[in-house]
Formats: sequence, C-alpha cells, structure tokens
Amino acid sequence: MTEAKKAKILIVDDDDVIRETYVQVFNQKGFDVLSAVDGVEGIDLATKEIPDVILTGIIMPRMDGFQLIKTLQENVQTREIPVAILSHLGREEDRKRAQELGITEFIVQGTITINEIVEKIRSLTKSGGSYKLSFDPYAWDAPRLAKTLPGGSFNCPNCQEKVILEVTPKAEEKRYDAILKCPKCDSVL
Repeated sequence: MTEAKKAKILIVDDDDVIRETYVQVFNQKGFDVLSAVDGVEGIDLATKEIPDVILTGIIMPRMDGFQLIKTLQENVQTREIPVAILSHLGREEDRKRAQELGITEFIVQGTITINEIVEKIRSLTKSGGSYKLSFDPYAWDAPRLAKTLPGGSFNCPNCQEKVILEVTPKAEEKRYDAILKCPKCDSVL
C-alpha cells in the first residue's frame, strides 16, 4: 500500500517567529512545508517546487505579498496555485485588493484559531478545494431559512454584506459541508 501524497505548502513571511510557527504547525498537520522570507524568495521556490498552496504575508522587504501574487498569476507554471493571505493588520483596503486579485482566503491573524487556519488552507489544496456560490434569497426554501438566521435575512449581521454559500467537498465520504459566510468580513452565520 502506498502512502498518500502530502500537500505541499509554501509559507512566505518576513517575521521569523510567525513563519517558523506556521512551518511547525503545518509539518505537524501532515503537510510538506517550504518557507521563504519575502516575495522574491517565494517566487523562486514556487517556480522550482510548484506547491499545492501558498500562505503569504503582505508587508515584506524586496517584494510584498500582493506583488508576489501578481507575479505568480503572470506565470503559466504558477498561476493556478491557490494563495491565502495572512494579514497582521486586517486593513479593509488590503482585503479589497486581495479580492481584486482573486484571493478567496484573507485571514486576519488572531481572529481565528491556528487549527481553523490549517483547515482553510487544506480546503484550498487540489484534493480539497471549496466553492463559493451566490444564491437567490427568494427561491425555494430560502425565505424560510432566512427567518432562522441572525437579523432574519441573508445579510451579514456585522457588515450587512450579502452572504454566500461556501461548499467544501468531502471526497472520502462522498458528501459536502456547507456554510453561509460573509465574503467581506468572513463571518460565518
């Protein structure tokens, strides 16, 4: 019997403590882990190693996280690699810029547990990927469901953005997990 292939993650952050903490955690969670101290080193490793997923900070010397993402997206070898941003500041302008670049996971450090971060990253790997769907809040049983939600609607109780349905396949069990989630502030209903 062959051993299942480990998902390969590249962690890019200039903060040694944060980077090494995530390296240890992802190693313990069964990932094959690579790390880089900035975007330039991250691009070099990504093009040589082709990781399954990248977790990057934003503010770094030589090349920041946004330039790293743009450079990856311009390269045929790396454009399909899912990227998650780990933000220390959680600035709204950074979240908007991430959305413009097509980044679906914008994680503000300290707002969720490290295990939840691992699960978000795991869902981005090719073996896991989640799907984000909009839906008609007036069709079928949606109005009845809305009555059970905070505020009685499909609007986020924190920022009033219309929520989406995030669906994650569970291949080993041939089923799906689904959550209602705000695309703006990541609140889960």
